Amino acid sequence: MTRVLPQPHQAFLERMRAAVSSDPRLKALLAGGSYLHGGFDRYSDLDFVIVVDDDACAEVMASRRSFAESLGELLSAFTGEHVGEPRLLICLYGPPLLHVDLKFVISGDLDQLVERPVVLFARDGSGIEARLDAAAIRWPDRTPEWFEQRAWVWLHYGAAKLGRGELFEAMGMLAFFRDQVLGPMLHRRAGRPQRGVRRMEMSGGPERELLTRTAAIHDARAIRGALSAAAAIYVDLRDDEPPREKVAHMPDALLDFLDQDVDLPA
Repeated sequence: MTRVLPQPHQAFLERMRAAVSSDPRLKALLAGGSYLHGGFDRYSDLDFVIVVDDDACAEVMASRRSFAESLGELLSAFTGEHVGEPRLLICLYGPPLLHVDLKFVISGDLDQLVERPVVLFARDGSGIEARLDAAAIRWPDRTPEWFEQRAWVWLHYGAAKLGRGELFEAMGMLAFFRDQVLGPMLHRRAGRPQRGVRRMEMSGGPERELLTRTAAIHDARAIRGALSAAAAIYVDLRDDEPPREKVAHMPDALLDFLDQDVDLPA
């Protein structure tokens, strides 16, 4: 499939492909993200996977920033430990500003994937296409038990922050709850991979209206209403695939806490 990219993205992709193909330590260049799923526009990131020869891995990992600097005007770069991915180098180039993710892997890392990337370059004899064809591909969807064990703790945390008057903290927990619980469960209901709240506004279903109920302004009563709505939406979504064991006394205990224990300003 031919993909039409905005000019800055296409120009960077060509530089990237040339850099990988000219470095004998690098076996292949793969692309994921919006390049793979569609909906690519001028706001999209470029998500690259660079397959490194096993014997050169330590050397390449130690010089990742230099490699990134060779690709264009690198403004900032840092590694992805905060998302559990130390192999990832997150880069900002420009102007024009362009976000590029560079993940460095060895061939064995391709045996289990969350999606099948597009091969942009593969060195002759690398066997990359065959390895991708044989890979176990599974999106890391959460189980009903995963949601149930966490949902009520997180909602109570937000309610406690509200009671203390830490409204920004409570608003932050609502955003976190949408991304980690409600968004994935709404995707589950629609038969899609559980990708947070990604592109919910474009889904064409009721998702946008439901999530809007949980988005509060910096106002204590609005936040209490959003937390109550989040609990109600979670209970409804939970019925799609109920957990084996539900947390006792919920949602009543949480709603009682919000109504009786959280003192709002007069």
